[in-house]
This record gives sequence, C-alpha cells and structure tokens, in this order.
Amino acid sequence: MSDPSVPADLRQTPYGRRAWLRQQGIAALGWGLLGQQLRRASAAPGESIKRAGFGTAKSVLIIFASGGQSQIDTWDPKPDAPPEIRGAFDSIATAIPGVRFCEHMPQIAKVADKLCVVRSMAHEDLDHGSSFHLAMTGRYHRRRSSNDPPDLTDAPCMGAVLQRVQFSSRFPQTAVNLNGPAEVPLVLGPGQFGGFLGKSYDPLTLGDVSRGDLAIPSLEPRLDLPVSRMRARESLLQSIEQSIPESQRDVQWADKQVRYRDAFEMLSQEDTARAFELHRETPELRDRYGRNRSGQACLLGRRLVEAGVPLVTVMWNHNNRGQDIDPKSGDLYGWDNHNDIFEGLQHQLLPRFDQSFSALIEDMDQRGLLDETLVICMGEFGRAPLVAVERNFAGISPGRKHWSGVYSIVMAGAGVSRGVVVGASDSRGAYPLTNSFGPWDVTATIFAALGIDPATHYYDHFGR
Repeated sequence: MSDPSVPADLRQTPYGRRAWLRQQGIAALGWGLLGQQLRRASAAPGESIKRAGFGTAKSVLIIFASGGQSQIDTWDPKPDAPPEIRGAFDSIATAIPGVRFCEHMPQIAKVADKLCVVRSMAHEDLDHGSSFHLAMTGRYHRRRSSNDPPDLTDAPCMGAVLQRVQFSSRFPQTAVNLNGPAEVPLVLGPGQFGGFLGKSYDPLTLGDVSRGDLAIPSLEPRLDLPVSRMRARESLLQSIEQSIPESQRDVQWADKQVRYRDAFEMLSQEDTARAFELHRETPELRDRYGRNRSGQACLLGRRLVEAGVPLVTVMWNHNNRGQDIDPKSGDLYGWDNHNDIFEGLQHQLLPRFDQSFSALIEDMDQRGLLDETLVICMGEFGRAPLVAVERNFAGISPGRKHWSGVYSIVMAGAGVSRGVVVGASDSRGAYPLTNSFGPWDVTATIFAALGIDPATHYYDHFGR
C-alpha cells in the first residue's frame, strides 16, 4: 500500500520510503535494527539476542555532551592515521580486547567492558541548535543547520512525549533535566521543552546542583507547614483558579494548573525531597564523581533513577562553548572546540568527563541499576577528521570543525551487550564504514527500552 505522504518518485523503489523516513528524522523504522545490533553484538552463533532488561527498563539516563565530542579524540581514535587526522593524543588499550580509547580517558577505559560503543552514528545537520533539536527529539528541526531559539512549534522532547504516553506513577516528575537548560551557546537550545505539546509537558529543569546539599532548596521541610496546612492552601488555590470563567481559561491557564499540581505533589512526598538530597551520599562518593557541576549532576541523575524517574537527562556541560565567556572556568567549558581543541580537551574537558562518567558507570553497576536502566552518552554530532585553525573563532592552535558525517555514542545497561563495539568509521574517522544509525534510531531505542512501541502514533486535539 502506497503512503501518500511519501513523494511519488520514492514510492516505486523498495528503499524509497525508508530513505524518505530517515531523511525526515522519523524513528519508527530504525529502532529494530539498532536495538538488535545493541543486543546481538556479543551473542554467540545461534544464541538468542533477547536479553533481560531491554523492553522492560525502568529508567533511561542520558549524559549529553553538548557541543560535539570529537570521535577521534575520545571513543574512536585513529592511531595509524597521519598527524593532521590522528591529532595530538595517543590511544590506550581498554577492558575490551582490541578496542582503544583516547589516552586521557584511562578510568573510562577500565570500565569499557560494561559499555557498548556505537561508532557509526551520522546525520545531515551541521549546526548546534538544530542538531541539538534532532538529538533531543529524534526529528530534524524545521530549519536544518540553524540556531533558532525554542519555539512552540518545535517537536516535543523525549521527556515530553514520555509524559504524554506513559506518565510516571512512581515519582511526581516523568522527566528531569539536570545542569540545564542547555545553551547553544547564546540561546537556549530548541527541542528540550514541550514544544507543540505545551509548556505543561516541559521536563523539570534544574541548573547547578553542586551549590548546596539540596538540589531544590524550596523542598526543604518547614515545621510551620505540615501536610494538612499545605493541603488547605492547595484547596484554596484550586477554588480561586476554578472561579475563572471557562471562556478565559487559555493554554497558559491549563499549563499553570499542571505546574501547581506537580509542585504540591513534590512538596507533600518526603521521598521526593530525599531524592534531591546530595548530602546523603558519602563525601568519598561525591569526590569520586567530581565536585563540579557535571560530576554532581551525574550523581544526582543516579539518585533520581533510583527514586523512579523514567527519563533523566544530564546536560554534562550547560553551555556548548562557554570557554569564550571564561576560559578558566571548567564548569563553563563545552565540547565545541573549533580551535585549541587539544589544550581544552587535555586540561579541561577530558579529566572531568573521565572522572564523572566512569564513576557513574561503576556506581550504577555496583548498585545493580544497570540491570534496569539504559545509560546513553551522546552529543549532537562529532568533529571533523582534519585538524586545522579556523580564523573566525577564538584561539590560535588547531581545532576541529563541526562534523555529522560520522560520530560515536556510548550505551550501557538495560540488556545492551557489554564490552562490544557496534559499527565502524573509515580510516580517517570521516564516514561510516558499516551501516549508519541516526538520532531517530536512538530516540526509538529509548522508547523501545522502556517498553513503548516507537511505531505507535499519537494525535493531539488538532489532529497532529
């Protein structure tokens, strides 16, 4: 049966519809292939690829490396390439036989046997804002290779969709973004909010969680506000809101009711506040993650997964190029290194990333959380294979420009095969050498891991 939404010239070929869907960034077709590859990679011949956890995961934890991690200088080094491609770093062996990572990721290399590295990611968008939208939603932005601010016509982020189709019953929030909102770099990145679903579907977004013992200070219990008194206040507020004539109840009014409900639920549940209390962790563990924005956000992400939040996204760096604002602030540094890439990676980004991400994997594995949680480390794209100075950007030593022709992401947990590599890039780290995957495949894999069929269609009251 032909699909009228697919251009006529593509309907005639078996590959046409699939190609068109991939071009549009629609996830429904791609999830099966990537999901099978993630589970099959370490299976022996004839062994079933069905693994415990996949399709029944309780949570997904995304570590988002905003700005574009260089695949060659992290997960997919090219030690035999010429210097202008190989770069300034050596590679080191990992816990996966025959697989090497960048020399400045020694702690991650030790836990590589718990990871699945996907080295053949690719798409067709080359700027941060629209690529960020693609990564957060699984769909191309209406203007590719652009840096538009968020708009109510944007596609909803994965957390908003999850709240729409499978609202959390274990925690007041279905989706939480930590160390956000993401800036790319001078405007907020599109695709991290509710989009056309409305503001009431925005994930709960927290900024710097490293400043105090409680990530949300307003959740601190008050002796003068017992639950009975708080419920009385809630009832009074509801009566005031319901007195507004129906003719004046617009979208903003409806969004506000949802926010009121969420706020009172969080205030009334002791377990909710406890999940945000980082001081309950030992000082040694907090040190292990790193006493910085990224490290403490990763630790809080683990706590929220334990508490039952279905989707947690840690913006590992809240600004993709904050080094232009203050080159001495590690917390501001982003992965967008057009120039001075090796100095920035060696002295700012990789030491903190190596510490926090390895601590997260170790900690979750020791607690048994990887059995029921899908962890994904990804960015919006990679960086160019050729090292060169870009005159339009700050810095004097070479860097790498944006590159979406191929890049790498990492997954762990929830039935994903451990200690394997899926896909490969060519000898220059420029293009996929094997089947490629896109952000739409990742989005669909996330929903599939949570037991939601990515091919399902949902409609809003406008029929979209």
